[in-house]
Amino acid sequence: MLRSRMFHTLELGFKSLLLQRMRAGLAALGIFIGTTTVIWLVAMGEGVSYQAQQQILELGANNIIVRTVEPNVKGENANSRIKNYGLKRKDFERIVQIVPGISAAIPMRELKFELRRDNLTTDAKLVGCVQEHLELNQLQIARGRWLTQRDDGRKVIVLAHDTAKKLFPYENPIGKTIWVGTEFYTVVGQTFERTASAAIGGSLDSRDYNLDAYIPLATMRSRVGDLVMRRVAGGQFAGEQVELSQITVTLESTKQIDETSGVIQSMLDTYHDDEDYAVVVPKELLRQAERTRAMFNILLIVIAGISLLVGGIGIMNIMLATVTERTREIGIRRAIGAKQGDITKQFLAETLLLTGTGGILGVLFGLLCGPVFRLSRKIVQAIDPELLPPVVSSLEPRIALWSVVFSLVISMGAGLCFGIYPARKAAKMNPIEALRHE
Repeated sequence: MLRSRMFHTLELGFKSLLLQRMRAGLAALGIFIGTTTVIWLVAMGEGVSYQAQQQILELGANNIIVRTVEPNVKGENANSRIKNYGLKRKDFERIVQIVPGISAAIPMRELKFELRRDNLTTDAKLVGCVQEHLELNQLQIARGRWLTQRDDGRKVIVLAHDTAKKLFPYENPIGKTIWVGTEFYTVVGQTFERTASAAIGGSLDSRDYNLDAYIPLATMRSRVGDLVMRRVAGGQFAGEQVELSQITVTLESTKQIDETSGVIQSMLDTYHDDEDYAVVVPKELLRQAERTRAMFNILLIVIAGISLLVGGIGIMNIMLATVTERTREIGIRRAIGAKQGDITKQFLAETLLLTGTGGILGVLFGLLCGPVFRLSRKIVQAIDPELLPPVVSSLEPRIALWSVVFSLVISMGAGLCFGIYPARKAAKMNPIEALRHE
């Protein structure tokens, strides 16, 4: 019985709305636009947020950086002309063998070196590295190739962009030889220009990758050695003996960062008497990732609320106008026995039909965000590729399930909230006054 009365009320509401198709359509259009806007904005925001977080992760949010640091040595060793400090190859072996949850561990040794070619010279940072160093630092090969395991022990070198330009301003460097110290090295590759990385909260060093030169780590050990002597003031020599400058530990999950860094710290404390190392955890990157997502979510919720608020106000305005126009009808219904609750239910049913129809159509169109966005992007790129900024060219919308549910629930809720006042106003009309209305 209750169900049949409910369907009867909805049927009456539907028939009433059909009498004013244009007005009903415009009212539903407001909710349709609001719902679609919410889903599309959230999808775009999720796409941008995902892109930003991926970039943050690529910068090293799941990395632990273990660095060599020159210690403040006191006592007899303070005046020693040869300083022996920093990370050891044994430390690298222990980290790989003992520390759990590691997906990769990449060692590196770097020092300043003068590179020469004929009468051209440049001061570069000579980096002894392994094959994985390329991907870790997001370097790309412009000419030739990168270092491989087969190059271990060989005198081959890859030049960074600016280093190559200084030594070979008008030539292709591949296959040519340069002086590295007192030995000839064959150039096998050149990297593309890369934007310098900026220090973020002290977690990553600011570094210009364009002034590097890369040789196999095994070659640096055998040809350059761990001990490097430098001429100091007074014509004397001083040396530093360092085996590794840095070990980058990549974890399978960012959740392991704190625990794993503690394990590495404890292990190094056991085998190092001096504080000649630093364990750097890029927590600022992790916090930045969390803040980025939180800011996007807050912004999108505010925009969603405003969009649906405007749609709800439109519904309320339409229904108030409808009540005024149907005053005589309300009076007749009340005169033949309709109760206030019946009038309220009828107008609420009409409001919910409007918002429900607009909301469902808005959800269906909102789910087409990806295809419509990609088609629009192709059209714009076909007209002029430079019209789109790089971030838009690589953006992929990501439909969030919560946005679909949220927009539909809020649209129905807005219709209910904004429909109560017109419905109550219609129900409380004096039947006699309503019948007199022309």
